[in-house]
Amino acid sequence: MTRSTFTGIACGAAAGALWGLSLLAPELIGPFAPLQLASVRFVTYGVIALLLLAPKLKRLLPHLGAAEWWGLLGLSLMGNIVYYSLLSTAVQLCGVAMPSLIVGFIPVTVTLVGALRHDSVLHVRQLVPSMLLSAGGIICIAWQNFHNAAHPQHHSSLLLQVAGLVMAACALLSWTGFVVKNANWLKRLDHVSNNDWNLLTGLVTGALALLMLPLAFLLPQHLPAAGWAHFLMIACGIGLMASVVANAFWNSMTRLLPLTMVGQMILFETLFSLFYGFLWEQRFPTLLEGCAIILAISGVISCVRAHGPAKHG
Repeated sequence: MTRSTFTGIACGAAAGALWGLSLLAPELIGPFAPLQLASVRFVTYGVIALLLLAPKLKRLLPHLGAAEWWGLLGLSLMGNIVYYSLLSTAVQLCGVAMPSLIVGFIPVTVTLVGALRHDSVLHVRQLVPSMLLSAGGIICIAWQNFHNAAHPQHHSSLLLQVAGLVMAACALLSWTGFVVKNANWLKRLDHVSNNDWNLLTGLVTGALALLMLPLAFLLPQHLPAAGWAHFLMIACGIGLMASVVANAFWNSMTRLLPLTMVGQMILFETLFSLFYGFLWEQRFPTLLEGCAIILAISGVISCVRAHGPAKHG
């Protein structure tokens, strides 16, 4: 393993450990809504980004045309606003485990997208084993959640489980698009540093989040009467650690590793978020959750092995 590969994997692990906290956050905010958490988190991201970028903007602006700003808008939506709103809602509907495992299949979806590109040397058929392993993981965790909810007296709970599963799947698609597009932009913009691109993304994300604030806090008829300090501490803390710091680690890793390996690094978010979730719920994984974790990891390993020969061949 080369030094750059080791550094890239370390950066991916650090990003995953911090992102894992963001998946636990919806469980910690009590009566506050996921949209409220997302809006405060990303406004915090934008404010910090603006403060850090202010001395550099005069130097950076000449390198940013309309295409770059539209690209930042798309990345902000796919990787932040839309993704986290869907994911945090899924966590509130059905707990941490199922959404964590579903977004854990991003390594497979990113690899599949890469294989379908015209310049890819990896054939889609080489990904069939990893696709089957990943599907098995999804079936295991979904079966347990549906089984627990599918009782006549808890019929509405079953509907919530289905809604949570759909939202987690949409979050998976949104973040897959972000990973691929972000990697493409980082390769094109060699004159913009990893962290500057992260902060520019944060600047646009913060501007979008400002538009979310009225929807999140003015339209609800009944806002929580207590717990605001606790909520703001969690939301702002996630904005700093899981957006500013974690995204900086992610961008550094993206420039050090090939796209297919970049996708594999999301496994760290899955493992850390599950670990945090089990600690929060003070329990060990169930048999089906354990099987799902093993299948998810096996699917990622299968992706790496399938990609290796094609990459070197």
